[in-house]
Amino acid sequence: MKLLFIADPLDTFKTHKDSTFAMMREAATRGHELWACEPRELVWRRGSQVSTRARRIQLTGDAHDWYDEMDATELALCQTDAVLMRKDPPFDAEYLYATHLLTQAEREGARVFNRPEALRAHPEKLAIMEFPEHIAPTLVTREIAAIRAFHDQHRDIILKPLDGMGGMGIFRVKDDGLNLGSIAETLTHDGQQTIMVQAFLPAIAEGDKRVLLINGEPVPYALARIPQGGEVRGNLAAGGKGVAQPLGEADRAIAMHLGPILAARGLLLVGLDIIGDRLTEINVTSPTCFQEITDQTGFNVAQRFVDALEAAAAAAS
Repeated sequence: MKLLFIADPLDTFKTHKDSTFAMMREAATRGHELWACEPRELVWRRGSQVSTRARRIQLTGDAHDWYDEMDATELALCQTDAVLMRKDPPFDAEYLYATHLLTQAEREGARVFNRPEALRAHPEKLAIMEFPEHIAPTLVTREIAAIRAFHDQHRDIILKPLDGMGGMGIFRVKDDGLNLGSIAETLTHDGQQTIMVQAFLPAIAEGDKRVLLINGEPVPYALARIPQGGEVRGNLAAGGKGVAQPLGEADRAIAMHLGPILAARGLLLVGLDIIGDRLTEINVTSPTCFQEITDQTGFNVAQRFVDALEAAAAAAS
């Protein structure tokens, strides 16, 4: 198959832990062609198909100079066998515009994973609100007074922007309410930007678990990202320690409920974030943790994913 990866610049990849790289490596072992571009390179001209300036790459096996560029050409997305949208957040206006171009590419015959319509419909933090039975007390607002009232009720809360990743911009305000006003004003830009507020979950001490769904089926191991050094955030990007572990009963129950629903919407790969028995995020843009789970358990996540990708691409052709 000819696979086009739409991702961040290849030179920024940390190949020892990057899940997109793990996908590429597995696909390459099966003889698939690897092509890459960035979202900014997507083009739609009047009367033409959505295309990009794509580069064909070959993996070298070197940890640093990990790819060679074999060819570069203007490539219509519908001329590929599968397009993988793997751009990291933020889910900003430019990301949204890229999904609209990808929707047009689908009309022209491209097979895009995850489906752009589903990406638009599932902002990663807001998406949990569809499943209230699985989440902690949560408020989405830009009103400072509503945030103060939520703190008065729950006393220990987490505040976070809706478009962050890697734990960026997450604050905890405890019972004393210290700096609540300043934090709320900063995150909402004085009431101009909507944020999420949640009751603090003490189970974060045991890790923020990433549960991967591939075509609706859970990978049997989660990666518990455990906060370190007094941090409230377990994200690996914020210094959390990643520990792979078998899915717990609550993890599996949430995964089995959401898996078929999300897969039916065109989400081939999903990363659920679970603290204790509560769902905190539904990651659909570029779910990670493939390599950490594989390295610690021997379960080849990339192999499972490429199996599902091949089957999905074939079914859509």
